[in-house]
Parts: sequence; C-alpha cells; structure tokens
Amino acid sequence: MASFGSKLKECRSEKGFSQTELAKQIDTYHSIIGKYERDEVKPTIDVVKRLANVLETTVGYLLGETEERELLKDPTMLRRLNDIAKFPENDKNCILYTIDAMINNVKLKGLNV
Repeated sequence: MASFGSKLKECRSEKGFSQTELAKQIDTYHSIIGKYERDEVKPTIDVVKRLANVLETTVGYLLGETEERELLKDPTMLRRLNDIAKFPENDKNCILYTIDAMINNVKLKGLNV
C-alpha cells in the first residue's frame, strides 16, 4: 500500500501544483510539503483535510483507508448513507437489497448495449 507521502505527491503532481503552490493553498511552507511527501513528518488531521480539499480527493484516500480517490466525496450520497445507517436493521437491509438489485440491473443493461 502506498504511503501518505507518495499519495500526496501523486495527487499534487496530477493537479499540476508545485510544492510551493500547494503550500500556499494550505497556508504553510513548501519545505513542509516536501517533508510530508518524503514521509518524514506526519500532518495533523486538520492539515490532511485541507490537503484533501485542495487536491479534490478524500482524507481516506490520502491516509490509505481506500484506494478510491472519489469514494464518498459527494455530500448528497454521504447524507443518504448516513440516513440509512440510522434506520432499524430490518429497514436498512430492505433498502440495501433494493439498491443492490437496481445496481445489478444497471450493470446488466450496460453489458447488453
């Protein structure tokens, strides 16, 4: 699994930011960005949040919790999932069963095109 520093460097490079440009975006020094990228220093969670925001990715991706950069970045989807999580278990299972069926239907349509 890639380290925080390598993921940070990858995201920064893909956005076309220099270390100095990224540092300005989050109000720090370019030398700190370099230390993060070399995994010499670990940022605070607040800094990781700012980095994820500027780099248009998620905290989870930068921290290695997921390999998906865009996973759950959509606030509307997050709100829906949070609502579902609060429902009684039986209701949750029914909703997820229905969602799974709809997802499978869309996938099958894509294969038959």
